[in-house]
Amino acid sequence: MYTPRAFAVDDLSQLHELILATRLAILVSHGAQGLQASHVPVLLHREQGEHGTLYGHLAKANPQWKDLRDGAEAMVIFAGPDAYVSPGFYPGKAEHGKVVPTWNYVAVHAYGHAETFSDGGRLLDIVSTLTDRHESNRATPWKVDDAPADYIDGMLKAIVGFAIPIDRLEGKRKLSQNRSAEDIAGVREGLAASPDFTDRTLAHLMR
Repeated sequence: MYTPRAFAVDDLSQLHELILATRLAILVSHGAQGLQASHVPVLLHREQGEHGTLYGHLAKANPQWKDLRDGAEAMVIFAGPDAYVSPGFYPGKAEHGKVVPTWNYVAVHAYGHAETFSDGGRLLDIVSTLTDRHESNRATPWKVDDAPADYIDGMLKAIVGFAIPIDRLEGKRKLSQNRSAEDIAGVREGLAASPDFTDRTLAHLMR
């Protein structure tokens, strides 16, 4: 990922927080069938390895799991909030007009080589933990064991699990740090006034 020094995130705890804040990641690999990508929820175990380990699963019918099994390097993209930055946000637009649009965003790329597995116990642990995480804010959370056990067993047979010990992490927070204080304030105020929730989220990150 192209990351000018002003935008780089090196602190491991910040990188982990950005990963945890992303609900759906993009798993990218390259193997015998060329480039493949899948959109998947993943779990981060921070205590495992230097950078942590990512866990998730793919449908057995999805051939990408074979890339992981065969040792292809995987990249997992965690795309945080993003926002279009209008030239109209910059005070300089009225002064000299030498401004152009850009985009502010937050992202983390994690790289590693995966282990794949089909063990029912490990798969059940992953899907149960993912379910509990994403059901936690519901008034009546659904749990995996709410479904019949034989049905869940059948569903588990249709997926393949993966564990990716993270070899390296790249983080980027492009939040107008390369602009003047006046321009940063203009972008922050412009995004804060937007009716779009994600724009306002970016404005909050720029504080």
